[in-house]
Amino acid sequence: MMDSARMSALAYCQFLLSPQINYTLTYFADHVKKFSHDRINRYLRGEHLRPHLVWENVRTEMVLSEHGYLIFDDPVLDKRYSSHIEGVRVQYSGNAHAVIPGIGVVSCVYVNPDLHRFWEIDYRLYDPDVDGKSTLQHACEMLSQACYKRRLLFRGVLMDTWYATKWFMRVIERMGKCYYCPLKTNRLVTTSALAGTYQRVAPPWDGLQKKTSPANRCISVISRMVIA
Repeated sequence: MMDSARMSALAYCQFLLSPQINYTLTYFADHVKKFSHDRINRYLRGEHLRPHLVWENVRTEMVLSEHGYLIFDDPVLDKRYSSHIEGVRVQYSGNAHAVIPGIGVVSCVYVNPDLHRFWEIDYRLYDPDVDGKSTLQHACEMLSQACYKRRLLFRGVLMDTWYATKWFMRVIERMGKCYYCPLKTNRLVTTSALAGTYQRVAPPWDGLQKKTSPANRCISVISRMVIA
């Protein structure tokens, strides 16, 4: 019977992996008949699915490599057609190429380039009204946990422009890791510790390996450097 079926995190996560477009509670109840709408609603209101569940389920499946990388990204879950949902805020979405209402997610992915495989190992919800944390702070926490607590084997960090800050780069360097990230061409950088040697990151610039992106006027750079 429908009411005798017990709702669980496994059942809910399996549902989230199945649909291509609709992930709503109503859609779940309509297509998984053993769970009523009310039962699913009560479960989601009372259950707290924490980020550590991702790690617990993926840790035994991962294949580590000394050439591995951690990737940090911050996708926005589009909520333009929803209202009164917790965590929704107006923010820029790279997928929509516009500022939209959505839920920000900071994700951490482990990549094994030797096997051409990857695993999402951690995430954080961007909700500064609740915890007061920026996406950069979330990324730093996940990086520290991956390096010091989980002791993952990796050589560097791949990240977007938003994470390419002097503070975060120094955090990575103190771990003995390298980084690869795009920088806006109006930033000032130097490969020297000497004062007064900063220059704009603008083509042509021969200090580091670079790749110009006309779309957003960025240059991709490989560590190490000092940013003004």
